[in-house]
Amino acid sequence: MSLGKSSSPGRPGLDELVPSRYALKVGEIDVLVVSDGVLPIPAPVLATNADPAVRAAWLDDMFLPPDVLDWPLNVVVARSGGQTILIDAGLGAEFPDFPRAGHTVSRLEAAGIDLGSVTDVVLTHMHMDHIGGLLIDGVKERLRPDLRIHVAAAEVEFWKAPDFSHAAMPEPVPDVLQRTARRFVQEYQSRLRPFEEEEFEVAPGVVACRTGGHTPGHCVVRIASGGDRLTFAGDAVFQVAFDHPEWHNGFEHDPEEAARVRVRLLQELAATREPLLATHLPFPCVGHVALDGEVFRWVPVVWDY
Repeated sequence: MSLGKSSSPGRPGLDELVPSRYALKVGEIDVLVVSDGVLPIPAPVLATNADPAVRAAWLDDMFLPPDVLDWPLNVVVARSGGQTILIDAGLGAEFPDFPRAGHTVSRLEAAGIDLGSVTDVVLTHMHMDHIGGLLIDGVKERLRPDLRIHVAAAEVEFWKAPDFSHAAMPEPVPDVLQRTARRFVQEYQSRLRPFEEEEFEVAPGVVACRTGGHTPGHCVVRIASGGDRLTFAGDAVFQVAFDHPEWHNGFEHDPEEAARVRVRLLQELAATREPLLATHLPFPCVGHVALDGEVFRWVPVVWDY
């Protein structure tokens, strides 16, 4: 990954209408945030346990539509110790209802990142918007034969017979999630490296930490180098979480545990003041967590030119 070529924020490629990548440094580790696009989702999915009037008021306060809203979708590339690590892979191309998402592969190419240079993939979990990019026709053949795909063993086990009884996902999402996860395991079985540890170091300073909650094997990824730190929270944190961390997201398979994970993580990040990234925060999704009394606040970083 040549950051001289790929990182300049605000310099889109010739085929891009909007900036879709943002670079930063964590000590000696290069980090690139890449936008996979946006997904339309029903607004009630953001807060399935909230009073509808309170939820509607929050959406209005945030200048968001009351029915269907665009959900940002971000992935991360990190380069450490000679390894190039892709953290999550976006939606992919087999979902025609989502034409504005699934752009990870093309945007990696626009950033000058050859798929064959990726040595490791870390999956925060195996929902379709995190694995689908690797299921695009022709992608598997362009990846290294020795590519390592790291995912919590509990996540792989869960998708053998997933329990959706505590989630509140619209149809036909549950069936699509299960079908996509099973296909992914079948296609990448030889490259999967499931880990049992609560914390697994993928590369120097790049550690996957299992949190559970959103899914049984959901992980956040911690990046640390030279005294600098950053956390990619995957789906542990959503935009609404800063105002209402107790609200349940419809895609959470254990919503009560997901809320506990969310609060603990936000409290920690407010205390350490380290930057936060997350899958579904607005691109480039880099910011800090502030704590005003018992109320969290999202503080986006100033775009670094």
